[in-house]
Amino acid sequence: MKLHVMVEQDEAGYFVAEVPALPGCLSQGKTHAEAIANVKEAVEGWLEVMEA
Repeated sequence: MKLHVMVEQDEAGYFVAEVPALPGCLSQGKTHAEAIANVKEAVEGWLEVMEA
């Protein structure tokens, strides 16, 4: 499954990743790569919750 992920850097320097197709599914990280890794985990959790 491919999902569009938006990544922005906040004023504190953290990268915030959000999946617009999955309401409330977002994460953050100190680096862009960390934010992407964290949002992948968030997507898995989001899908598990919605399946239940």
